[in-house]
Amino acid sequence: MIRTLLRHAGLPIALLALLPTSAFASSCPEDCSEPAPPPVNIYSHTTAGHMSPVAAAALPRVYVPNRSSNSVSVIDPVALKEVDRFPVGSKPQHVVPSWDLKTLWVANNGTGRNGSLTPIDPATAKPGKQVAVDDPYNVYFMPDGSAAIIVDEALKQLDLRDPQTMALKSIIPTPDCPGINHADFSADNSYAIFTCEYGDGGLAKIDLKNQKVLGHLDLSKMGMPQDIRLSPDGKVFYVADMMNDGVFLIDGDSFKEIGFIPTGIGAHGFVVSRDGKRLYVSNRGSHKMEQGRADGPGSVTVIDFATRSVVAQWPIPEGGSPDMGNVSADGRQLWLSGRFDSEVYMIDTTSGAVTKIRVGVEPHGLTVWPQPGRYSQGHTGNMR
Repeated sequence: MIRTLLRHAGLPIALLALLPTSAFASSCPEDCSEPAPPPVNIYSHTTAGHMSPVAAAALPRVYVPNRSSNSVSVIDPVALKEVDRFPVGSKPQHVVPSWDLKTLWVANNGTGRNGSLTPIDPATAKPGKQVAVDDPYNVYFMPDGSAAIIVDEALKQLDLRDPQTMALKSIIPTPDCPGINHADFSADNSYAIFTCEYGDGGLAKIDLKNQKVLGHLDLSKMGMPQDIRLSPDGKVFYVADMMNDGVFLIDGDSFKEIGFIPTGIGAHGFVVSRDGKRLYVSNRGSHKMEQGRADGPGSVTVIDFATRSVVAQWPIPEGGSPDMGNVSADGRQLWLSGRFDSEVYMIDTTSGAVTKIRVGVEPHGLTVWPQPGRYSQGHTGNMR
């Protein structure tokens, strides 16, 4: 190739002969293709060895919001018992680690504009002064920590607030997403997908930079989508649907439904295993939003991310209603609230064995703290 170019440049053949053979050798004699980039793993910083100094200073505790008791139960995960219970605002729904890992926020969504957030100091496990916030059903955070995203379910909007003071900064209206509910973020943090619990059930895709709705997706089977989590490779969003008893698979970039995995009655919440390889699906054992029967056929389904298949099914002994939760820092314990049974389940992630602990009435989005990770994206500890 180089000889041809030089010949066309008018160089004499004799001069070409003086050039070293290496000048004509390929710079990549075997393979000129670019090396493959390392595989994406959005949970690579949430494994057991990635505890931040801020989180490490916290007391090891499990915080359980009791929706109908207006309280938070505090559980010692070693003693496996409730060691404290304190009052909070009306209808506490989730305990949410802040983006900077310094505060745990209890989302008390009350009635409409009568909501509040109760801060908890993780170092002492004690609550602070409540902050008035409209209808905080759930709380997420912009990936760069610039704002808290208050999921204002009743008003069909997302309120962007200062992540420390909770002062209102801006609003993203979501009128076509009744019961806006849970969310997860794309691997590149450019967008988030929120579930729409009511109406026909569906999803809303939000442009985070421009703070606007990009589109809506109706699922193939009308239902009631709940929690949502992204696969480790950042390609597929898993959506729990409580009425369809399973998990929809969504290609986030194209915003299209690509599959469905049956799990159990009332598929509701997600927790990612500590090694990032499996997804724990909590099946509440009921299609009712409130006042479902106690001791129902609740269970946990274990899905392998690599194969997108069910690899284990753990029933709750003598019945139960597993809802939201998280895993311990070492990944050995899966903690879930028992929504209709006034109890919490600690599940051994190796054997599926269950320990039950009594708490307040209608426990909901509990969190286990501390958690490994660089920052929290919200909910019950969706770490990255």
